[in-house]
Amino acid sequence: MTSESTPAATTAQPGQMTHREILEALSGLLLAMFVAMLSSTVVSNALPRIVTDLEGSQSGYTWVVVATLLTMTASTPIWGKLADLFNKKVLVQSALVIYVIGSLIAATAPSMGVLIGARAFQGLGVGGLTALVQVVIASMVPPRERGRYSGYIGATFAIATVSGPLIGGLLVDAPGLGWRSCFYVGIPIAAIAFVVLQKTLHLPVVRRQVSIDYLGAGLIVGGVSTLLIWVSLAGNDFGWGSSTSYLLVALGLVLLAAAVYVEARVAKEPIIPVHLFADRTTSLAVIASVFVGVAMFGATVYLSQYFQIARGMSPTHAGLMSIAMVGGLMVSSIVSGRVITATGRWKRFLVGGMVLVVAGLGLLSTIDETTPLVVVGLFMAVVGVGLGSTMQNLVLAVQNNASESDIGSASAVVTFFRSMGGSIGVSALGALLSAQVAEKVTSGLGALGIPTSGHASHEIPDLSALPGPVRAVFEHAFGSATGELFLVATPFALLALIAVLFIKEVPLRTTLASEPREEPELVG
Repeated sequence: MTSESTPAATTAQPGQMTHREILEALSGLLLAMFVAMLSSTVVSNALPRIVTDLEGSQSGYTWVVVATLLTMTASTPIWGKLADLFNKKVLVQSALVIYVIGSLIAATAPSMGVLIGARAFQGLGVGGLTALVQVVIASMVPPRERGRYSGYIGATFAIATVSGPLIGGLLVDAPGLGWRSCFYVGIPIAAIAFVVLQKTLHLPVVRRQVSIDYLGAGLIVGGVSTLLIWVSLAGNDFGWGSSTSYLLVALGLVLLAAAVYVEARVAKEPIIPVHLFADRTTSLAVIASVFVGVAMFGATVYLSQYFQIARGMSPTHAGLMSIAMVGGLMVSSIVSGRVITATGRWKRFLVGGMVLVVAGLGLLSTIDETTPLVVVGLFMAVVGVGLGSTMQNLVLAVQNNASESDIGSASAVVTFFRSMGGSIGVSALGALLSAQVAEKVTSGLGALGIPTSGHASHEIPDLSALPGPVRAVFEHAFGSATGELFLVATPFALLALIAVLFIKEVPLRTTLASEPREEPELVG
């Protein structure tokens, strides 16, 4: 560390990195973040082709996404706790290695089961990268200056979200490559990130007695997994009101209740420190993050399927449509980050961002297979601008109130609950989409005089091989059902807006260390 002055607008405190040193380390961190985001976005436009090639179903489509979200969700607080105890650089590099191993297994997967397992393993690394990048930046930069660097993260998120579908679409459509190459493409970037971090990231190593809460972690994973399995399979493999449903719900709730008890009363170093929730900002940010996750992941993950099946687009063209949403996200995240750094005021961006998310999801609830693509793109842009002003700033608000020793856990808690909301949203809305599509397909084919079994109505067909009238039935089913997903997601975004409204704005700290203090509320 160094205490020399920076040529930038800020002066480094003793033991604080200069602006140049931060940017050098940030380059490696952003590459790691890009890899984490790319793992989800690069495969999005390949999923319809993957499911067709591996003879999967709508449930399989959902679980290729949910498997990564689930393990990312479960591991995020563990990575955050480890960051408070161990060398942060080694942890980021370990997460990169796990990501690479998972990518190699996914690229060679012979079946949907192996692919889903590989995606679950890959999610462990993605969870580490997602949580640790935030933690490392919090260790290098005071909250008041963090806005500009959070803007870089938002821009990286947007670039990965834009380029991922485009890269994935091009790879799927390219002769001689195909969808398996989507899992190879991030490996060289991960290797570069590993080397850059080794050379540029130098943080003090915290050495104290370690006690990892394995019991709490296991109970959290078990409880969330059980409920997600129930949501995904109920209504298809067994009835919503069946004994299997009741058993899975009861088991999931018991495991989560036990996790709360262990975290509050038993664990020496809890994965999710309960005392963090004594802070009003943290509690409200967590509530908002859950609902943002449900709305964001749950609704938007199926847009690629909408464009390819309901609108007949190629994977490449579907990737191009994502530019509307992530372009708005990139601009708003950069602009909001810079304004927050200049003014110290952040709540207006949270509130304004969530208003736009609610409005955008409401508008997207009106789409079907006939909606003009320009209109769909405009609605997506509204959601993107809102998300760009919201996601990183929820983390910033929590970090500003957390003590230095709890930065890792506090950052991870917000990411954890957002990912958990995403897992629930993808799983629940995926089940809803499957049921709605099956009902509409059965009805449409029946009107054509074509009988169908329940199993066939849940399959994702190769539309190019279907006769025109049958293809129109599937296009209508996926088009109208996607609009209904956004309608269901909108109230969750509204609940997130309500939670954000009650967060009290306090001045951003200008130092890394935090001290107990009563902060005046900012007005205006």
